[in-house]
Amino acid sequence: MKKTFNIPSYLKALSVMLFIIVLVFFLIVGKGLLIPIFMGGFFAILFTPLSNYLEKYRIPRTISAVISLLLMIAFVAGLISFIIGNVVSFTNDFEDVTGKLTQVANDFDQWTLDTFDANFNVSEQLDPYLLLDVLNKNSKSISSFALGAIGSLSGLVLIPVFMFFLLLYRDHLTQMMVMIYRDEDPIAVKNTISRLRKVIQNYIVGVGKVMVILAVLNIIAYSLIGVKHAVFFGVLGAILNIIPYVGPLIGVTLPIIYSFLTMDGIIYPILIIGCYQVIQLLEGNILTPKIVGGNVNLNAFMTFLGLLVGGSIWGIAGMILVIPTLAILREIFDLSEQTKPFAHLLGEEKDVKPTENSKPSDEPSSD
Repeated sequence: MKKTFNIPSYLKALSVMLFIIVLVFFLIVGKGLLIPIFMGGFFAILFTPLSNYLEKYRIPRTISAVISLLLMIAFVAGLISFIIGNVVSFTNDFEDVTGKLTQVANDFDQWTLDTFDANFNVSEQLDPYLLLDVLNKNSKSISSFALGAIGSLSGLVLIPVFMFFLLLYRDHLTQMMVMIYRDEDPIAVKNTISRLRKVIQNYIVGVGKVMVILAVLNIIAYSLIGVKHAVFFGVLGAILNIIPYVGPLIGVTLPIIYSFLTMDGIIYPILIIGCYQVIQLLEGNILTPKIVGGNVNLNAFMTFLGLLVGGSIWGIAGMILVIPTLAILREIFDLSEQTKPFAHLLGEEKDVKPTENSKPSDEPSSD
């Protein structure tokens, strides 16, 4: 008869806390290497169907991985060149902003004088050149968004390298997972890994479709309003939408500030805010539920908490990677009975149907 050793509850809690501390420390210290690995992994998952399709026609796996890699590099390079090219013309429009700022300050002083019989002398206290310098610095930082998303310049080189090797050795990694969960059915483990790939693929493809639709809607709205660089603001807002909660707000703040500083009339920022509300209403209630659906199946609390933790540890890259990473962890935790509670913690709350014993009785209780 085997003797079981029960660990006290306080030691279990202490070990979990210690594991979390070590994990966070590891994520912070290994940021420069882990971000490219995660990015390369998601790109590898996204291009796995293409590699499988090419290999059906007896194309060697090495060649299929190279083709997928070249397509990914072409897409990312085109996106980065588009952002940088538009930022150059975007910053040139701030050269004539000083007169606009002075006029707005004078109008504000006149309005407060007529309305409240008080003059705050905002026009005299305002230094438009200092504000212009701040705007130019912040606008130029937009071009470094892509670099900030991958962590460092070395990450820009490592991402395609990791993507290539993960595509090349994907079957080897699958066999490793089977060996780790050797107590489980190997076929069930492989099916889970295959389902996991499809979940991430569907999530990434769904988010991509939503981004394209949002970009078209943003461009149409900004063009009708008359905002210059409508294509740039529309595409940038759609890209930032990949960061839940925070991204859309940042995406609409830029055209609001730009229209306020470069266009005559407060009506243009108001119209942009109105269009933003309508588009976000469509995205939240129609586009994302219909296209992305419940692929990740994460509850809102863990999603929000993950965004805070990911953003504080890895910055922009953490906020982008945290959602699919939590989805992967939820599926992995679901493989073992010992880790299923963690999968339940990450997943959506399921509606529990009441049993016959739990049904409330219609008969009054007797005292």
